[in-house]
Amino acid sequence: MPRTYSDKLLRQLSEGDSSLLGVQLGRLCVEANLPVAYVAEAVEASRNTVHLWFRGQVMHEGKRKIVEAFMYLVEQDMKNGTLPALNTKQAKSYIEGMIGRKI
Repeated sequence: MPRTYSDKLLRQLSEGDSSLLGVQLGRLCVEANLPVAYVAEAVEASRNTVHLWFRGQVMHEGKRKIVEAFMYLVEQDMKNGTLPALNTKQAKSYIEGMIGRKI
């Protein structure tokens, strides 16, 4: 079951280095209301890894392309009003549609 973002994580994201892709990803996911558990499925990483990226850990080059593609799609859907997700059910459905399988 996905959890909401903690106040501590939200604070770390707001104070994080905005030049880091993981911090950018975290801020975007918060804005789009996409839980880490679902984001992890979409970018083919563990929840722990995604949390580390949000907190500023540098991601391996091999993951950059998938994360950048994911972010591009989320940004487009933010612009066209598909996101932010109104609840976790909608967020799950959004990610499942993106990755083409149930999670």
